[in-house]
Amino acid sequence: MSCLLKKFKEYYGIEATTSAVAPGRLEVLGNHTDYNEGLVLSAAVAQKTEFALAPVKGNICKIHDFRDNSTHEFDLNDIDKPKGNWTDYVIGVIVGLKKKQIKISAFYAGILSDIPLSAGMSSSAALEVSTAFALAKEFNIELSKLEWAKICQSVEYDYLGLKCGLLDQLSSIYGKKNNLIFSDFREEKVMENIPLNENFVFVVANSLVKHNLVDSAYNQRREACENVVNIIQQTEKIKSLRDVSVDMLELYKDKLPRFDYLRAMHVVLEIQNVRDGILALKNNDINAFGQLMYKSHQSSVENFENSCEELDCLVELSKSIPGCIGARLSGGGFGGVSIHLVKKEEIATYAERLQIAYELQTGKKTEIIICEIGDGAS
Repeated sequence: MSCLLKKFKEYYGIEATTSAVAPGRLEVLGNHTDYNEGLVLSAAVAQKTEFALAPVKGNICKIHDFRDNSTHEFDLNDIDKPKGNWTDYVIGVIVGLKKKQIKISAFYAGILSDIPLSAGMSSSAALEVSTAFALAKEFNIELSKLEWAKICQSVEYDYLGLKCGLLDQLSSIYGKKNNLIFSDFREEKVMENIPLNENFVFVVANSLVKHNLVDSAYNQRREACENVVNIIQQTEKIKSLRDVSVDMLELYKDKLPRFDYLRAMHVVLEIQNVRDGILALKNNDINAFGQLMYKSHQSSVENFENSCEELDCLVELSKSIPGCIGARLSGGGFGGVSIHLVKKEEIATYAERLQIAYELQTGKKTEIIICEIGDGAS
């Protein structure tokens, strides 16, 4: 019996009838490309969220988070508007099902997670997906993996108003141990799983700068990308930034607002980084892959402006500490985590030296998380 199932029985006095787990994810290459019909390399991590439930009578659902011992209740007849707390990620899944004419009955639930919150490892998607998989099992709901991913995305896109892409949910569902996930967001599907050199592992350095993407510049960045497409579309046959090359973007530079041009350049370069990254991995050129991570971060700094001083410091320090071959911010940015591709035998030394150097340079602490690449939701 898992730790959560024991805690569930102790707390509610009844046994959970269903439980599901879903991992967090790391975006490895392809920053902000998903909502531009682009390409992304991501990874599901070993850190995960577990969701357990038992059906109850009536309309009141109760959820207890065993990490911080917070409890929230909601009425299934009153879920049209967000409640303003973490249960929105659970309620949003129910709302998404409701739109498909799929009804569920009341339940008691418990969650347990070791994914850091607000750190760019997508704790929100892991909660959505673990909720979805538990509801699917308990209430015999048969949908494809892609349909579940889209329902979970709708939690943030429609219910909470964050115009996010599908990356987090696909990564959480389609993860494969020791493999990166190559997703094409024009096709809206996972193309293949690509093995990562087993001698390397991702070290996550959390800047501990909290971001709340709903209130951040995320939606502004998306609007800038859409604006560039609208302007270029007046004379070129394109659907999205996926169809724009660096040369084409340069051609329209004078017709575009400066910041919109820079935002679009980041996305165009990132789509090419993913193509180059896949080639490097297939050629077993891990050093070339690491250099693409550095290149990606530089574009985040110069073009997309979604980095911050703390992340820049962590990435810069990685270049002077033995063992690391590439580093960049991961996820939405504006804080959160940097990811460092490090030789396995040097992990402990690297992590310690990075922490010490970062504190000496900034006076701040960083949280280090060793991220093995894990399987997807089940």
